[in-house]
Amino acid sequence: MDKSNLGLVQVFWGNGKGKTTSAMGTALRASGNGYSVHMVQFMKNGTGNPEIDHPGEIKALEKFSTFSFKRFGTGSWVIGKPNKGHIEKVKEAYEYLRSCFEKEYDIIIADEILYAVQLGLLDENEVIRLIKEKPEKKELILTGSHKPFPNIFEHADLVTEIRKIKHPFDRGIIARKGLEY
Repeated sequence: MDKSNLGLVQVFWGNGKGKTTSAMGTALRASGNGYSVHMVQFMKNGTGNPEIDHPGEIKALEKFSTFSFKRFGTGSWVIGKPNKGHIEKVKEAYEYLRSCFEKEYDIIIADEILYAVQLGLLDENEVIRLIKEKPEKKELILTGSHKPFPNIFEHADLVTEIRKIKHPFDRGIIARKGLEY
């Protein structure tokens, strides 16, 4: 397989539904074409609800031998000021993500890394460092954040804003199994 076309940095951000879904759609397409994809999920682990901790999209992609993932989190949302546990898990995820550059993955997804920046758990310059350290022939996908990060965007090759126009949650409809998780 010709992998000479790999090496870009993609960003999916915005206040709309679909940032992780966009990255996972790319993972599905890539895995189906034989690329090795590894996803590192920031702040998504240990809620105690197996349906949320192991959602449908992960179950589907696990059927591909070319897809793998690792999740990091404390099991609680960051509300207000982050606690020490949140900060430690993000640092652990970041260091693990950097180590993935040394492995045989073609595409690496840093899911919710931009939310880690938005919430003050990770410095924006660490993400820029990550982009600069990325090996030339590895694709890197960053997701998360309602807040734009122009300095990060400047270093990316593709930046897609996913914007909410209307959402059922605004009417009190909670996330539905099979559709939102």
